[in-house]
Amino acid sequence: MSTALHYFKWAFLVTLAGLAGSFWLGWSYGGTLGSALSFLLIGTVLAVLEISLSFDNAIVNANKLKTMTPVWQQRFLTWGILIAVFGMRIVFPLAVVAVAAQVGPLQALRLAATEPQEYARLMNESHLSIAAFGGAFLMMVALSFFVDEGKEVDWIARIERRMRSMGTIKGVTYGLVLLIVLAFGSQLSVPDQATFYTAAILGLVVFMGVDTLSHILDAEPEVQSAARAGGLGAFLYLEVLDASFSFDGVIGAFALTQNLFLIAIGLGIGAMYVRSMTIMLVDRRTLSEFRFLEHGAFYSILALAVIMFAQSVVHVPEVVTGLLGATIIVLSLVSSIRFNRRAA
Repeated sequence: MSTALHYFKWAFLVTLAGLAGSFWLGWSYGGTLGSALSFLLIGTVLAVLEISLSFDNAIVNANKLKTMTPVWQQRFLTWGILIAVFGMRIVFPLAVVAVAAQVGPLQALRLAATEPQEYARLMNESHLSIAAFGGAFLMMVALSFFVDEGKEVDWIARIERRMRSMGTIKGVTYGLVLLIVLAFGSQLSVPDQATFYTAAILGLVVFMGVDTLSHILDAEPEVQSAARAGGLGAFLYLEVLDASFSFDGVIGAFALTQNLFLIAIGLGIGAMYVRSMTIMLVDRRTLSEFRFLEHGAFYSILALAVIMFAQSVVHVPEVVTGLLGATIIVLSLVSSIRFNRRAA
């Protein structure tokens, strides 16, 4: 069996290249050793924050990947990572600024290169919409796992049994998310409420669309042709899920630096570790070995969704978000190990 380090070979290579790129970028902008070291430090911090925020992402990816055909697994681990790194870490921030400033993509790129502070201001102005959209989508992902009458394994039984029993009520997850959206939206000013509610509802609609499309495209072979089954729907679902995970990291990164290219390097390094962790979890079948690890990931997603909603009202540091998610996953891992020992 491959050692754990084997899975992270490409992640380590990208880390070295990325940190070298951060140093060179700092030297190019500042022309001094101090500015180069400053960029190197910020790139390192961004990578660590992205990795800490991405444990749950890797676990959910692995859970979905094990149901996909080998061909689509490979496509996700190649095309998917390119979309994650270049699409969400570069194209997405440019698209947000292009829409907010009503300029073209090339002009948005020039703005990022020549006026980083103005670029960061435009990104931060879009934070409310992004938080509402991402929070609604991620909360639907988490609740869809817990509010499921077919779910058989419980970690925190007292809570999860009640949530599972609600699975018989059609549309209950959408109702719960809408109630939470209303609760947070009521704390905002009237102009902000319209923005918040619109983005949150759009998040619900996108989840519904992706979930429906996933079921249609990945139907059983006897229902649909094998050419359409076994991966495209799951691939699209994972890409939207990764985008929702990335919202928080991309916006939070602007608190450390306004340089889009440094942000792309730091978060791109983190994305490679997500890929490596995903492959390791699938190959080693870790989710079946540690029965509560998946539960910890979805509790972490639920916590992240609540934090994204809360950020519309108060500032929540990225470090808090990362530590909370990692703590929940570690607790689920410890519970899994204790369960295995008792079973043995």
